[in-house]
Amino acid sequence: LHASGSASEIDQLLDNHKGLANRLRQVLDLLKPQDRYRVRYLEFGSDLDLDIALQAYTDWRGGHTPDPRIEQHHVTGGRDIATSLLMDLSASLNDPIEGSDKTILSVSQEAVALLGWAMDALNDDFSIAGFQSNTRDQVLYSHIKGFSEAWDDSIKARLAAIEPAYSTRMGAALRHAGEGLKARKNAKKLLLILTDGEPSDIDVSDPDYLIADARHAVTQLQAQGIFVWCIHLDPKTEEQTRAVFGDHTTIVDRIESLPEALTSLFLRLTN
Repeated sequence: LHASGSASEIDQLLDNHKGLANRLRQVLDLLKPQDRYRVRYLEFGSDLDLDIALQAYTDWRGGHTPDPRIEQHHVTGGRDIATSLLMDLSASLNDPIEGSDKTILSVSQEAVALLGWAMDALNDDFSIAGFQSNTRDQVLYSHIKGFSEAWDDSIKARLAAIEPAYSTRMGAALRHAGEGLKARKNAKKLLLILTDGEPSDIDVSDPDYLIADARHAVTQLQAQGIFVWCIHLDPKTEEQTRAVFGDHTTIVDRIESLPEALTSLFLRLTN
């Protein structure tokens, strides 16, 4: 579980994109399904079904065995998508953007915050995580938002506290993110990875080794029904990135445009 910072920092980043958010809101309203219904009689749902819970309590007080299925879950029909967003948190995110007072990290936080806002507006199931590595023995996977968690200040606080460090052992992180998606019951499963570099680590001298490992992880996930797409922030390593993800790659030439590019890509992939 990632450490927490100040949620207000993320709110400020979102305020910087009010114009874009207003334009996106019109698109989101068109994509948002209108038919919502609830699934009842669940042992593990998202909230309590009060009517059934009261009946179970009455049964218990009367000496009868109560029905344990006292929870419910609200489902939005017509859009059944689970999305995992995986952020590369290697040290290079601390690099400043040429001609700007921002870093790659701050723009990445803006983009992820905007995407989180959009997915929440659509009532989509989504998770957010980050990864960094210091040899094969220490691949760090940071939980920022789980599928069952609401998009709220606690999530924004974790996103605000991101501290890039170490290297980019991508294959291991992709496999771990894929395990969470495989457990989902959604009809469509999307894994987005946001990175500014090629797979690398300090204990690997052959650069092709980790590229091949990441490509194998992507191939496995695709075969298991998980759609994988990479958003890449460094055109200089486009060849290596396409060696891993093929045509499922979006190259962002101007990092400052990432917030709009990431959100627009998500909407296009899930329309």
